[in-house]
Amino acid sequence: MNVPRNVLWFEVLLYLSLTLDALSVAFQDRTPSNEMTDQMIMVATLMAGGMIVLLMYFVWLAAQRRKNWPRWALAAALVLSVISLVQVIGDRGMELDSGIEVVSCILTSAGLYFSFTGDAQGWFNA
Repeated sequence: MNVPRNVLWFEVLLYLSLTLDALSVAFQDRTPSNEMTDQMIMVATLMAGGMIVLLMYFVWLAAQRRKNWPRWALAAALVLSVISLVQVIGDRGMELDSGIEVVSCILTSAGLYFSFTGDAQGWFNA
């Protein structure tokens, strides 16, 4: 069966967004401080990597396996990501990693838009 064009856009944009998320993790400041030890930094980095892999699995489930619930989980993750990003920008201002995250959120929003519109409607099973 052919994947609808909007579903293909959804998949491409979300994978691109997650690739940028991986770059953002790579550019984060990993300097140990009184608040963040080496071990805490390592755990945070591993958790971020694990989350990226999990979200990639959700994109695959939605686009290739036609599951509906991963789209909603990705939308919820986007909302949480935007809230976190606003807090980070408010605390530290715009830095390279937060700039990458802004672009990532825009790509995710566009991808999710495609997944709910056009020929994508009816593609996803409950």
